[in-house]
Amino acid sequence: MAHSHDHGGAPQPAANPLPGVKHIIAVGAGKGGVGKSTVAVNLALALKAKGHSVGLMDADLYGPSIPKMLDNSDQVTGTGPNTVHPNEAYGLKLMSMGFLLDPEKPMIVRGPIVHTVVKQFLNDVQWGELDYLIVDLPPGTGDVALSLAQSCPLTGAVVVSTPQDVALIDVQKAVSMFRTLNVPVVGLVENMSWYECPSCQTRDEIFGHGGAEAWAAAEKISFLGGVPLHASVAVGGDEGKPALEDDRTPEHVRAAFAALAEGLGAQMEELSKLPQQPLIQIEGLS
Repeated sequence: MAHSHDHGGAPQPAANPLPGVKHIIAVGAGKGGVGKSTVAVNLALALKAKGHSVGLMDADLYGPSIPKMLDNSDQVTGTGPNTVHPNEAYGLKLMSMGFLLDPEKPMIVRGPIVHTVVKQFLNDVQWGELDYLIVDLPPGTGDVALSLAQSCPLTGAVVVSTPQDVALIDVQKAVSMFRTLNVPVVGLVENMSWYECPSCQTRDEIFGHGGAEAWAAAEKISFLGGVPLHASVAVGGDEGKPALEDDRTPEHVRAAFAALAEGLGAQMEELSKLPQQPLIQIEGLS
């Protein structure tokens, strides 16, 4: 007999705490250093450019990078304990641990606190009406993803890799985690996918080619596309001006992020056609 605290099954999300939010998309990666936050930020901006209302929740409680990447570290304000107003930058609504703490001090969060913080970031922030809430997860597979899946019904997850990762087990770990949590993996993004020479427009696949797309096909995951290796993508995050908001960003970089937003939108259409699965499936019970 299955009990509600049975760890064998996926956690059951609470009733949707965010009725005004149409899609909640987690962005994860099997390990750090693959540019997951960069992809999350620019994907959010690409969705906004398509006319959607978008929020960005920085769920990396230990190393919040959204404040730096969007050049906003204002302390959030609120009218009471449950009504925190999100910060705004470039038309995105934002929430991050970096808006609550001194940026110079190290972040120390004990495991049990993580669940509380994630729930508060969802429930106590006035997200309002949003088409998308993009949630930037910490790298790896851990408490934050579990808490997120328990706290709200996630529409889906996007997993970020680099080309040379795909032969490794990191991407598989992230995908397996989301599948264990009954979160549909709605796309794979390959970051640092190729380099385009600015003077001759030659495309150089420095880290190999085609592995991510082939892997995604084998796993029956939509390949949302590749993001080129370009200074505007990396430097933009460091300077607080993301690639899509920087006039110096070349067209092939802009087009890559626009394609990701397009692909994610197509996946949302596909999901809406599927019959709704029960949140928890227990073997032997139909």
